[in-house]
This record gives sequence, structure tokens and C-alpha cells, in this order.
Amino acid sequence: MEIALNPHRLITFQRYINNLTFSSFKLPSRCAIKFPNFHFKSELGFFPRSFCCRSMVSLTEPIKVKEKIDLTEIEKKIFDRLLEVVRYYSRIDSNYKETQLRVAGGWVRDKLLGKECYDIDIALDNMLGREFCEKVNEYLSNIGEEKQGIGVIQCNPDQSKHLETARMRLYDIWIDFVNLRSEDYSDNSRIPTMKFGTAEEDAYRRDLTINSLFYNINTNSVEDFTKRGLAHLRSGKIVTPLPPKETFLDDPLRVLRAIRFGFVLKPPGFCYPVDFFLLKKKWTVSSGCCTAQCTIDLMISGNEPVKAMVYTCDLQLFWVVFSLPNQSETLMSEEYARRCVSYIDAAWRLLQVVGFSTFNDEERRLYLYGALFLPLRKSVYTDGKGKKVPIVNYIFRNSLKLKASDPDMVMKLHAASESFRSWIPFITSDKSEQFTEDSERKTFQVPDVSGQRIIAGKLLREIKSLWRVSLLISILISPTDFSRAGDFSEACAELDKSQELYKRIEHAIMELDMCI
Repeated sequence: MEIALNPHRLITFQRYINNLTFSSFKLPSRCAIKFPNFHFKSELGFFPRSFCCRSMVSLTEPIKVKEKIDLTEIEKKIFDRLLEVVRYYSRIDSNYKETQLRVAGGWVRDKLLGKECYDIDIALDNMLGREFCEKVNEYLSNIGEEKQGIGVIQCNPDQSKHLETARMRLYDIWIDFVNLRSEDYSDNSRIPTMKFGTAEEDAYRRDLTINSLFYNINTNSVEDFTKRGLAHLRSGKIVTPLPPKETFLDDPLRVLRAIRFGFVLKPPGFCYPVDFFLLKKKWTVSSGCCTAQCTIDLMISGNEPVKAMVYTCDLQLFWVVFSLPNQSETLMSEEYARRCVSYIDAAWRLLQVVGFSTFNDEERRLYLYGALFLPLRKSVYTDGKGKKVPIVNYIFRNSLKLKASDPDMVMKLHAASESFRSWIPFITSDKSEQFTEDSERKTFQVPDVSGQRIIAGKLLREIKSLWRVSLLISILISPTDFSRAGDFSEACAELDKSQELYKRIEHAIMELDMCI
């Protein structure tokens, strides 16, 4: 399968976004919002019952790729030390003379693109990573240096960990050691039969050709066993080393990684049909694994979170990725998934005009998760103990399983944004008004300045340093013109008004001198 890619993940597909048509539906806020009718199925080759992979049309200029890899001083020290170990034991055991040390995957890709990378994975062709690490420690002991601790991560196919991985710290850098592998998958399981493989076999089991490149430490050279990895890196293409049906059904999580990079498929031509429902079924088995969760988080934290969610929704995998409790079938519809995507789209556009520098990386991440799950903010389910639990809490704790604090923080953002929403008409008015607290539905009369301080103090105490994030989310569920009933689609179209509203309220809070 060949897909257009910008390895720097900066590519935008305005040709498709600009041609989207819109239709309205009602959101939980009771404001109408316009949401794109996704035509990616026809334009990208995705159809409800098949996953089609077509020949590629490149949308990018040729990418500058280095002819050779330039090592940093610390990388030279690490690789020289590893070669010393091989040479030392080759004098004792002839098998070590054949040992080839290769750096695999993303490190090679990034170094060829001129980017620094400290995620070094060493692939060994004739021993397990744990065995080699033990030899490294023996060598260190023999030359009078301190041994290093070895961490071993056992195989766990249910968590997408198919190889035993050993970790060791050399020159203050963590290095992973694994053996080259050859995998065979059965039709009804993601769990492969694993065996030692050659470098070429290992390369063809990788997700993409640009990730199948090796840097051979012994020969100081880049190895391209698929014969396409370097060419595709230069031309900006994603290509699966094997036919896409085999690649994606071997490990459906590779679809997530392709989405993360951002891709587009050429309309009709030659097609490899993949049974979409089989793909979805196999993915369900692995949807709770760490690899999926980390990839989703990288999508949200990346340069194109909206496109990533659009593609996920368009592949009908939104509720596979963000799984819901069994009793929530009514929410698991394409319409509800699109509602979620529409909110993160609006949030992303608003963030652009307010300014990225206003928020740090973690604040932007929580903001986008908060926006994505806004349609679910008032939805609950009954757990096994008969307790009402927010759906958002379930998604974070059972589907994403990221930071332990994530569900509480996002739910606090939702609650604070509702409070801000009630407060916005009050603070933007020049006269004293009645203020209603949504949580307790209490209405009271407050003086202008003192009342603002009371309300602001309560909000800031609840949300603390994330008050700007919750304020921005509140803009998403509030009309921008309070003098008349305006729909949310108009507010989104007039981002300058939304920005002005945000700045006005931010300034009002700053004037109260109560910021945390």
C-alpha cells in the first residue's frame, strides 16, 4: 500500500478540507453546529465494508534525506562500546564473529531526516537482548568498570509486546535490545508465532517501509532490505512492506500509526480489499493495549489532531478506540462520534486564533481531550455497584488508561466550563445581574465588583491553574453574541469574535487580581 506522507507530520490536506460540505444537527448544548459530511470514504478509498489501499499520489515536495548518518559523540561512545563487547567475545566464541548489531526503526528514519533521536533500539541476529546485555556486564566487570542494571520486559502479546526486550543504560542513555524476528499470525488471533529471523525478514514485518531501515553498527552503513525505504523517505510516501491486507490484519494497530502520520490514498485504481469487519474484530482484541493508548495520545498531542480524529471516525473505529460500557449502545453511533469530532475541530480552530503559546503542551492536551468529549460530559452509566459513573471517566480509565489524573482533570474542566458559561453574560454586562450556579441552581443578586470577585474566586479555587483552559472550553458551548440568540456554527465561523470574547473575560479576571 502506498500513501502520501510528510515524515515531519506537517502536511495539510487543504484540498480535501476545503471541499467538505456541511449539514447541521443539534448538540447537547442545544446550539446548532455545522459538521462536515465526511467524504473521505470516496476520496481516500475507505468504504464501510472494505479497507481499500490504492496506488499513491504524492502531495509533497521531495524531502531532504541525508546520504549517511552522522553520529553524535555520545552515540559513537555507545556503539564503540557495543562493538568492543562483540570483538572481545569473538576471540572466545566463534559464534560472536557473526554477530551483527543493528539500530532499527524510528532512530534510523529520524537521523536520516536530520532530526535528533534518543530512542535507540538494537536488533541482534543471533541472540536474545537479555543474553547480550549480560555479556555487556561481564565485559564491564572484566575491564574494571561498574556493571549496569538490566531490565527485562517479557513477551506479552495481549499488550502488543511480542518480543522480549532487555533495557540497559549506557553513558546515561537507555538502550533497548531485541532479537530480529519472523512472525506468523493465525486468522483468529493477533498473537504471533515468534522465531528468530533474518534482517530482511524483520524488515518486511515492520509496519511501514520508512520504519524498516537499519543502521548496521558493524559496517557503519544504512541497510534497506525492502529496497524501497530510502526512496519512500525521500518522496514522502507511506508504504507497507507487505501487501496491506497482510500488514494490517497482522497488527491492526498499524492503522492507528498510519493515521497518526497523516495520509491520503489515491482514488480508484488498483485495490487490495481488506475485510473491514475482520479488521475491526481483531482490533477489538487489542484496543486496550499500551501501544494503542500511546499512539492515540500522540495523535491528540500532535500537529494534526483533528485530521487524526476525522480519519478514525471515517473508518468507523471511533468507538473501538474510545470504547464505552456495554449499556451505552445508544451513544455508539456515527452521529455521536461526529459530534465529538466537531467539537475538537472547533477547539483546534479557536486555539489557532487565541495562540498556541498561551498554553503549555499539557494544557493543550487536556483542552483537546476536554473538547473531544464535550458531547459526553453529562452522560453517565451504572456500574456493577449500582453507582452512577460519568462516561468520560470510563473512557479514560478503561479505554485510554493514560495518566491517572486525566479523567478527574477533564471532568473538572467540563464542570468549570459550565460555570464559566453561566458567568459569561454576567461579567460581560455593565450592570448588576442575577447569577445562577448550574451545580446547585441557586440564583442570587450580587454587586458588580464584589460579586465578580466572589464568582471568580470560586471558579479559580476549583480549577486552579487550568482556568484559562476551562474558559476556552466554555467559549465552545456559549454563543458569542449575548444580545441575540446566535447559533454555534456562526460563532465558529467568526473566530475573531470568539477570540475577542476570550480575551475580554481573561482581562476581566486579571483585573480582579485573583489569578493563580
